[in-house]
Amino acid sequence: MQVQLTNRQQHILWATVRHYIATAEPVGSKALVDEYDLGVSSATIRNVMGVLEKSGLLYQPHTSAGRVPSDSGYRIYVDQLITPSEVLAKEVELALQQRLQWEDWSLEILLQGAAQILASLSGCISLITMPQTNTASIRHLQLMQIETGRIMLIVVTDNYETHSKLMDLPPARGETKPDPEVIDRELQIVSNFLNSHLRGRSLLEINALDWSQLDQEFQRYGEFLRNLVPELAHRTLAPAATQIMVRGVAEVLRQPEFSQLNQVKTIIQLLEEEQEQLWRLIFAQPELEDPNKSKVTVRIGTENPLEPIRTCSLISSTYRRGTVPLGSVGVLGPTRLDYENAIAVVAAAADYLSEAFS
Repeated sequence: MQVQLTNRQQHILWATVRHYIATAEPVGSKALVDEYDLGVSSATIRNVMGVLEKSGLLYQPHTSAGRVPSDSGYRIYVDQLITPSEVLAKEVELALQQRLQWEDWSLEILLQGAAQILASLSGCISLITMPQTNTASIRHLQLMQIETGRIMLIVVTDNYETHSKLMDLPPARGETKPDPEVIDRELQIVSNFLNSHLRGRSLLEINALDWSQLDQEFQRYGEFLRNLVPELAHRTLAPAATQIMVRGVAEVLRQPEFSQLNQVKTIIQLLEEEQEQLWRLIFAQPELEDPNKSKVTVRIGTENPLEPIRTCSLISSTYRRGTVPLGSVGVLGPTRLDYENAIAVVAAAADYLSEAFS
């Protein structure tokens, strides 16, 4: 649901979230009057907070308490009301450059060091995956028409594994009734094009193809494949080394959100015993599906599909060699975390590792 807020509502939501992040205490109108120059009375702030609560952006943990941001409130705060800290991003880059010796240390020790730096600068649990140097490459690729308007992409990788994906092919512009024979011929031409450009390379590199080399009538296949490939590409990644460097656990678990022992146990179990689930989550990046999207993914609370971290926020990004994703950098903390800093830390670390591996 899209919520349209006035400037005043945005400002009061921003102040409420910021104050709650700093104090971990439900926020009342008096605290906002005392701490922030909002230019309005306490009564006006109470009224606006009531509107934000009705919109689902704030809630009251008990009747007599102040308000607390909901996951939806954090989402608007992250998407519309903040800018990642450039100062901290430069600090992260400088710390990584100064403290990591690429010439002398093993890769595992380097990534452990990077994870420790991220944890100390973000105040969160830091997560860095080992690079996926064994990413499967394409041996053969074929587009086939299964029935009218239904297309299957079949990919055979260099280890002879076969992956397939079925999808509806959108009609060509001005096309009334598709001719199956014409589509078969077009699919063979596009298959030849893909094989000549992608054989021996990662399926993820399809986003870097220059589709202008194909005639205009084939452009719809480019769009079709860009939408179809990301899910299939992740299947070919075959994470043989799912090891994730984890740092900063003890500090984060002292936060009031983690006062219940059962919740702590489930998070520790996920981090120690179920890393493959976590790996698949933080390595599934939207920029693989749409290169124009933000390179940092922020999953807030219930947006996380893994039950143990549905009261947490997970911020992650991909580091790569050239256009090929190698691994991920992430931070995990309570939803009440400093998003400006956490996003900056993750983005800067991913950029640094991409540059180092390239």
